[in-house]
Amino acid sequence: MNVAVIGAGSWGTALALVLADNGHQVKLWTRRREQAEELNKYHTNEMYLPKRTIPASIVATTDIENCVRAADYILLVVPTQAMRETVKKVSPFIPQEAVLIHASKGIEPDTHLRVSEMIAEELPDESKRPIVVLSGPSHAEEVSDRKPTTVTVSSTSIQLAEKVQDLFMNHYFRVYTNKDIIGVEIGGALKNIIALGIGLNDGLGYGDNAKAALMTRGLAEIVRLGVNLGANPLTFTGLTGLGDLIVTCTSQHSRNWRAGYKIGSGKSVTEVLEEMDMVVEGIRTTKAVHELSKRLQVDMPITNALYTVLFEDASPVEAAQQLMKRGRKQEEEHLSLLFDKNN
Repeated sequence: MNVAVIGAGSWGTALALVLADNGHQVKLWTRRREQAEELNKYHTNEMYLPKRTIPASIVATTDIENCVRAADYILLVVPTQAMRETVKKVSPFIPQEAVLIHASKGIEPDTHLRVSEMIAEELPDESKRPIVVLSGPSHAEEVSDRKPTTVTVSSTSIQLAEKVQDLFMNHYFRVYTNKDIIGVEIGGALKNIIALGIGLNDGLGYGDNAKAALMTRGLAEIVRLGVNLGANPLTFTGLTGLGDLIVTCTSQHSRNWRAGYKIGSGKSVTEVLEEMDMVVEGIRTTKAVHELSKRLQVDMPITNALYTVLFEDASPVEAAQQLMKRGRKQEEEHLSLLFDKNN
């Protein structure tokens, strides 16, 4: 198959590598000429995947029309803040029968749209088609090292999801399908918020007890919002819920964890973003989900506490104390959402 991968960051490059390993013809689009030259000449991507060799069969380009015009599949892997602009660039050249896939995780502030909804809004009417989402516990560094990884693809069209499943499946990259596109996207986006909180916890030195509590109660928040938006609650017990939450909260590969750790260690949000020089999706998603939870009147105390730290200059210690001082609650509430057959 001819596959166009739009976005040459760490995750886009790693997925391009999987596709190349599967024998597909892969073109990888980047907006930076020097990055395209590095990929084509040296077969490296040192800024995003250092010390790894990129297959020579992957052809990098800055010409977006050349990248997509003959593609059977188009894989969008850019930060959510760049998604609308990127889709506008791509849409005039999308072949009629091409399958659209995205592998980005986030919620848009102000509109509160999921990524697939953002993409659909930017497609011209004649190009509208079901979109396939690829998500799950998957660090680009481990995928590029061919370490065993398992993810999920989801779409309103199960036939398209199964085609994308076959496109990616190999001996180290296992793919499941899931019909619940809302739950898959919500789980993938909101786990970044909780990973920021876990990093902040570790930066403060609060230990494993607090970490376990944040992950567990963080999952409760994800379930509450997801169910409110129409997701199947059981999706959050799977790869794109609990699985993605575990990997993002427990690994130093996670840029959201690293950002939270630096903030918990005393650095400002501005300092952290300047140091990392990479998009930290959880920060933008925290803003969006804070707004959305207020609009829907969904209780999300961890998200709201993080919002005060990230956007209102609250002290991380004070935010943690406010969480601990909240009124009495019953744990069964979020468990009933998971296992109530009426949901």
